[in-house]
Amino acid sequence: MLDLKTIRQSFDDVQTALNRRGGSYDLQRVLDLNQQQREIEGGRSQLQARSNEIGKAVGQQIRGGAAPDGPEVAALRAEGNEVKAQLGELEPKEKALKAEIEAILLGIPNLPSTTTPDGKDESENVEVWRWGDEYLPADSAALKPHWEVGEGLGILNFERSAKIAQSRFVALMGLGAALERALIAYMLDRHTQHGYTEVIPPYLVNTASLTASGQLPKFAEESFQCKNDDLWLSPTAEVPLTNLHRDEIFNGDDLPYHYCSFTPCFRREAGSYGRDTRGLIRLHQFNKVEMYKFVRPETSEAEHQALVKDAEAILQGLKLPYRVLELCTGDLGFSANKTYDLEVWLPSSGTYREISSCSNCGDFQARRANIRFKETGQKGTQYVHTLNGSGLAIGRTMAAILENYQQPDGTVKVPDVLQPYLNREWL
Repeated sequence: MLDLKTIRQSFDDVQTALNRRGGSYDLQRVLDLNQQQREIEGGRSQLQARSNEIGKAVGQQIRGGAAPDGPEVAALRAEGNEVKAQLGELEPKEKALKAEIEAILLGIPNLPSTTTPDGKDESENVEVWRWGDEYLPADSAALKPHWEVGEGLGILNFERSAKIAQSRFVALMGLGAALERALIAYMLDRHTQHGYTEVIPPYLVNTASLTASGQLPKFAEESFQCKNDDLWLSPTAEVPLTNLHRDEIFNGDDLPYHYCSFTPCFRREAGSYGRDTRGLIRLHQFNKVEMYKFVRPETSEAEHQALVKDAEAILQGLKLPYRVLELCTGDLGFSANKTYDLEVWLPSSGTYREISSCSNCGDFQARRANIRFKETGQKGTQYVHTLNGSGLAIGRTMAAILENYQQPDGTVKVPDVLQPYLNREWL
């Protein structure tokens, strides 16, 4: 959430930054409402002060010998009742204004970093570098799509999963389930060996958690909600990991905190009808390993670069060709100020497809979640910066392995780093 004080003091700069994203955001409405709220707050403070004065005056009058039911005390009490009545009118008005301001601010995205490139949509993202050209298949055109490879091996079953649930689900069978488990273990092992603390959080999250991380209210239609409870199926481990420390104050000496987590993720994929209807790319339920960081503001840029490298390390270990894109302002996620996407090569489509998104959210989520830190010996607190990145999306990683490692006889070679987990070289 954007800082209201910053909007007031640097209105033109904030509006200009938001305009870089495209769309229309009514910051003037926020200022107008805030001015009304401040005026009411000022009036309420004066009335409260007068109410306190009247209370003291009544006591002084009585201690000075005035009769409790005498005219002097009665006049003061009458004025006090009038003041209380006025306060009773102002307080709900101020509360309503604050709620309206918060509702507007919750719908306004983060400001893009000054280093985020301008652009209208994903077509203007900037390719930063590529890795693994030597691992590109020699004849991609001759390769089958991953769903055909998986169905041929009997490890992916979309027909039976549709019978159990609906389309855009998959049942992993035999070595397919084992490969998924191996990928999860490999990713978690790598991340924990490099300083991340593993977390298994709840897979159901409440409304406050989704709001704090930025999924609500904007993305309500993309989430699955439990109708009889204030609970939702988590769309990403970013949500519970953000909220591990909601309403907490860190000791500054303890930062940074690095977490990683495997969770199933659930998304309606609203607005994506007709896209990637086959295979593992766009499912309603998928597994993902997430990396998450709580860091000091002055280290967040370096921590972001390190986060990207940690995601890349998984792809490099698997020897899967990929490229890194810096997202432009028009393609930036709601909570992010700067994002790098990692896209893996999928031979069947002859293109790179997103497999990880690594974002720096600055203090945007921390303000929504009220997560701060305090330096030893100093007054006051500061908001932490939060960062998140997929390390990686498991289904898409499996799809890339099935396509890039497939053999002419229909088998699939197991990447070297996964062979100790599967105890085999071939699927």
